Parts: sequence; C-alpha cells; structure tokens
Amino acid sequence: MTDRFSVTYRIRATDRAHAQARAEGIALEQTVEVPRDVVPAGYIEDEILGQVEEIRALADGVWQARISYSPDSAGTEFTQFLNVVFGNSSIQQGIRVTGIDPGPVMAARMPGPRFGIAGIRARCGRAKGGMVAPVLKPMGLPPAAFADLAAGCVRGGADIVKEDHGLAGQPTAPFRARVEAVCAAMAAARDATGHRTLYFPNLSGRPEEIEGNLRFLKDAGADGVLVMPGLFGFGLVHRIATDASLDLPVMTHPAFLGPFALAPDHGIDHGVMFGTIQRLAGSDISVFPNVGGRFGFTAADCAQIADACRAPNGPGRAMLPSPGGGMSVARAAEMQQMYGADVVYLLGGSLLKDPTRIDQAVAAMRHALDAPG
Repeated sequence: MTDRFSVTYRIRATDRAHAQARAEGIALEQTVEVPRDVVPAGYIEDEILGQVEEIRALADGVWQARISYSPDSAGTEFTQFLNVVFGNSSIQQGIRVTGIDPGPVMAARMPGPRFGIAGIRARCGRAKGGMVAPVLKPMGLPPAAFADLAAGCVRGGADIVKEDHGLAGQPTAPFRARVEAVCAAMAAARDATGHRTLYFPNLSGRPEEIEGNLRFLKDAGADGVLVMPGLFGFGLVHRIATDASLDLPVMTHPAFLGPFALAPDHGIDHGVMFGTIQRLAGSDISVFPNVGGRFGFTAADCAQIADACRAPNGPGRAMLPSPGGGMSVARAAEMQQMYGADVVYLLGGSLLKDPTRIDQAVAAMRHALDAPG
C-alpha cells in the first residue's frame, strides 16, 4: 500500500498528449513549481514531485487525470494539504477536482469528524430519523428576541438550533451578549421540557478574537459551533475538531464557497467541496443549498454531497448532510425520500411567519418527519 495521497482532476484537453502535458503541469504546479528540467534529482524528484498515475478519456475534449502526492509535501497542516490538492492550479481554466483519496498517512493526520452521525445523535437524543434544525434570524433583532425564538424551538422539539451565518458582531446583538442570552434561555427550556436540543452559535469576530470567542461560547454553554470555512478557512475547522478540550461538534456553512463549485469545468465538484473536504477537515454537519430552493443546486448535486458526507469508506466518521433553503412541512416526505434518515433539515424563513408560535411550527415539522411514509 502506497503512503501517497491522490487527487483526481477532470481536465479540458484536445487529445491524449495534451491531457498528459496538462496533468504533468499540474503535478509540477502543485508541488515544486519549477520547470521539469530543473527539478533536483533524488528525494525531490522521486518523492516530492507529483506523479501522474492515470490518464483516461471521459468524453470528447474531456479527460481524467489522477495524480499522487507525498505526505511530505503537505506536512501536518490542513491548509497546506489543500494547497497541494488545488493551490495554483485553481487559478487555471479547465481543471476541476473530482476526487480526493487521502491515503493512510494523511488520513491519520486528518482523523475527520470528532462526533459524526452517531455522536450528534447521542448528544441531541435523536436515535433515528431526520433531525430538525431551525435557524435563528433575521439580522437586526436584539439578544432577547433570539433567546425567545430559541426557547420556542426547544419547546417544539428541535434537535439543533443553528444561528444564521449572518449573525456576527452587529450592534443590535453582539456575539457574546447574544450567545449568553440564547444559552440561558435554552437551558431553561430544556429543563422544563426534557428535550436535549443543541445550540450552534455562528463563530465570529476579528482574527485576534476568534480563540477567545471559541472559549467563551464553550463556557457559556453552547453545544457546538457554526463555522464558515470559505471565510475563516478550513484550517480553523480542523483546529476545532481536533481540540479535545473544546469537545465541540462543528457545523460548516457554505457561504463564500460557491465559486469553487458552480463552474461546470473548473473548480471542485459539489461532493468533494461540501462533502469530502468538509469531512477531512473535521466537520460533523455540512450545510449546503437544497434542491428546489433559490440557489440552483440540482438533485444530482445534492445527492452527490449527501453520498460524500455519509459514504462508509470515506475519510473518518460519516458526517451529516444538512440541506437548507425551500424546506417546509409540505416537502418533508419528498426530502426524506431523497435524503434518507441521516440528515439535518434546516428550517429558516418558513418558521418565522409567526415567531410567537415557532414551537408549533417546529413540532409540525417533527411530526411530518416522524409520520409513516
């Protein structure tokens, strides 16, 4: 068994010779970044330089290349691993990452989700079935209003209360004041109902504040954390997931990641970006736009993401896919048929038509998911 990790690329090329040349160019670009004739012999040429393992035609003008890389080129930093996977080559046209196999060495360095599906189920007390995750919004409310909404979600039987990714340090509801208020309200509602609803605040703050805010939300009683890796970096996700002292499940949000996936022959496949990479970084729940919503992801895109999140042979523990957008009680049966049981359903705007009755709206969704199919 080789220790090397490999990346599969779909490349645009006119013929096999062109495809081979492009693949060799990627192998150079992603590692040594010098012309082939000046690569030093020995260790650098034999080990560090990317190696083209496979070239095959997929369609007219479209080829697949699999390139292997040494774990020494990535080291132990998750950000450098991604840099090797698709650093400079991401700035070139006609190259798309369609698969990542971390191999045994990098898999050991990147153990993946700390909790995964089984761990999240254990913490929220939902042994089976789809999970309901209402979203606290909109921006502009004061902390007390978010606290009231969160308490209502607990009473309704939500499994997770997730903050909207747009809630940061706005003056109407500063991060720490908001987190403190929501934690207190949810603790009281849990005591009253016996429900074990988890709270995932949106991590925010200036770079020098992030570490302190992580510790604050943990100490305040939050049960997990929402992170936007497109803005904060996948390295932060990896750092949280591997910190036993934090012991916090991570939910990742797709904000700012769209440009990586939306071009058909460039970037990163939906399943790799919102499934494999999230899982390698250590996310336990991956949020992505649902089919039928306002973002244009297709049923095939969403199925690819869900499969990558839950594949038994994927990196580390299987994680939970979390489709959001266009979700409602009316679509519950359709969504369950598409996604199966191991999924977190995000509920946003549809719950906020009557905030004083959000508990009833959450309970209706819970009932719809539990109803026999």
